Amino acid sequence: MASKQRRPTEGELNILQVLWEGGPRSVRDIQRVLNQTRPTGYTTVLKLLQIMTEKGLVERDESERPQIYRARYSQQQTQRQLLRDLLHRAFGGSVKALVLQAMATKRSSKEELEAIEKLLDRFEGEEK
Repeated sequence: MASKQRRPTEGELNILQVLWEGGPRSVRDIQRVLNQTRPTGYTTVLKLLQIMTEKGLVERDESERPQIYRARYSQQQTQRQLLRDLLHRAFGGSVKALVLQAMATKRSSKEELEAIEKLLDRFEGEEK
């Protein structure tokens, strides 16, 4: 995901989540999934997808009817881009400050802490 890539809005992230979880879909299919948690109009979803296509967040397959949309970037790529942006804008590039704030915001489960420890051990092993 290019650094000039525009950040998705909350509504756009909701659509991306549908595409990441269920794969390529039509506007109607995306709307049905979104409606399960919050009423969303067809034209609203269509307009968001048009904007997302212009931003380069989704790709539209016009060879099919109805047109099918797919996420251009994986969930992991998007999360990393958003995190890099947040890291620089809110934490002055300090990974330490970001991690400390994240851990102070919400109590981590035992499993999460073990995963963090494994990641730190892996990084420590790479430095030796």
